[in-house]
Amino acid sequence: MQFTHIKETCLYVQDLERTTAFYTEVLDLPIIGQVPGRHVFFRVGSSVLLCFNAEKTRASKDLPPHFGEGQLHLAFECEAGEYKAWKEKLQAANITIEHEQTWPHDRKSCYFRDPDQHLLEIVVPGIWER
Repeated sequence: MQFTHIKETCLYVQDLERTTAFYTEVLDLPIIGQVPGRHVFFRVGSSVLLCFNAEKTRASKDLPPHFGEGQLHLAFECEAGEYKAWKEKLQAANITIEHEQTWPHDRKSCYFRDPDQHLLEIVVPGIWER
């Protein structure tokens, strides 16, 4: 047996309105679920990004409580031909690119922060392939 991919991942945020604005306006992610004050869910290709208010989900009784704190990391993959345009879009939105990395076989990625200081990365295909 094998898993096929990670279906969803989550971040814990302080301000859901600010988070919603960042992920919809800067990263163009569509909202697929939302409960004001509790969570907002975004479609990312075939995966889902869950953004929770940690204090609300800590007290959850419907599902096992889940919450976290601290600066987390996740990477978004884009087509190689779109990488430069994504960097330009971030810069146009006054998002600081903290670092750009060149990986083996001239694969690129860049790192930046969301409003809660989570470390986000845009990568091109092939970084993890052998």
